[in-house]
Amino acid sequence: MQASETLKYADRSFQPVVERCEGCERIIEENSTKYCRTYLDPAAKWRQGMCNFATHAKPELKLVKVRVNPLKASKRASRRKK
Repeated sequence: MQASETLKYADRSFQPVVERCEGCERIIEENSTKYCRTYLDPAAKWRQGMCNFATHAKPELKLVKVRVNPLKASKRASRRKK
């Protein structure tokens, strides 16, 4: 870590990480306090849902099965063949 980076964290412009940040690869520990090296206020990133910088959390994908009307599907398929 460079001296200029250390100064930024010690300057207190960065806020300490929140509990939901634990396990992220972007955490840096300075003077026994953990900071996010990417974002100034980690709590703000978690207010609207998941933090987009989080390396430890993956978004949940919800797959919804769509029911297709077989009659309409066959008509669409026959139009494409012409």
